[in-house]
Amino acid sequence: MDIVLAQGDITLQRVDAIVNAANSGLWGGGGVDGAIHDAAGERLAEACAEIRRTRGGCPTGQAVLTPGFNLPARYIIHTVGPVWHGGTRGEPELLASCYTRSLALAEEHGLRSLAFPAISTGVYGYPPEAACAVAWTAVLAHPANHVREVRFVLFSEAAFRIYEHAARQRGINPS
Repeated sequence: MDIVLAQGDITLQRVDAIVNAANSGLWGGGGVDGAIHDAAGERLAEACAEIRRTRGGCPTGQAVLTPGFNLPARYIIHTVGPVWHGGTRGEPELLASCYTRSLALAEEHGLRSLAFPAISTGVYGYPPEAACAVAWTAVLAHPANHVREVRFVLFSEAAFRIYEHAARQRGINPS
């Protein structure tokens, strides 16, 4: 599996699926979630309303799939990261589950490429270095079948540098 680092807007990625750092109600919020909802268009809000109606939303650590609608990506995998409470309420396990569940959903649907943001590092307050370590560990542990490329798409230069440093520490030279 190829791992790519990119700095920029995840909504512009030409991959099979982008991963949305969603809230449990799948309401368009701020940050990555708001940008994805805005770029995907009104039909995404309708699809999320259907998931709320039929499944009650998406619990923390889980993932659900919708079409990408107006995005270059065919699909959106919505996953709900944990709110940071100092690491004492299972946050690392829940965050790891976001990555593993998203990858499993991609495999289930035969997707070959997906792009992840830095889940939970915005308003949910997860420390970026700690979240990065969880992300790398989860992605590298994934036994890829269909998934051939994972992109970490970081909005800020600071986040990009954290992920780049983590790659080097693991002996990885991401594309």
